[in-house]
Amino acid sequence: MALGWKLVIDSVNAPVLADFWAAALEYQVEDPTALIEQLLAAGQLPEAAVIEHNGRKNFRGLAAVRHPEDPFDETSGTGHGRRLLFQDVPEPKSGKNRLHIDIHSGPDGRDKLVAKLEELGATRVEEFDQGPAGHWWVMRDPEGNEFCVA
Repeated sequence: MALGWKLVIDSVNAPVLADFWAAALEYQVEDPTALIEQLLAAGQLPEAAVIEHNGRKNFRGLAAVRHPEDPFDETSGTGHGRRLLFQDVPEPKSGKNRLHIDIHSGPDGRDKLVAKLEELGATRVEEFDQGPAGHWWVMRDPEGNEFCVA
């Protein structure tokens, strides 16, 4: 049986980075408000562990995005499919990513997608044109994480 998984990405500001990636991938930001309110009411979560972002309650230092067509738990908002979890860490990013995301556009859509991602806060790093083997841009998200657009 195949195992479930999610990609966890270290961040400085998890909710803001989740917003970027939700827009970049056309995913949905998970909304844990109902779960947080339940935990607060039961005294199982201190107020200090909660922030508000875009009108929603969020766990401090955590935010996630999920594919809009994948199943999710309605109480917690947690996705059960394609999912990215952002977690704040104290240390800054150092060096090149050892793992990265490739975003694939439709035919003739790469340049439009790169422009959209720049409007969202990404920056271009380097373009690669390998002819029939592929043509892509290496980019950085707003926190400097490398990804490719093909």
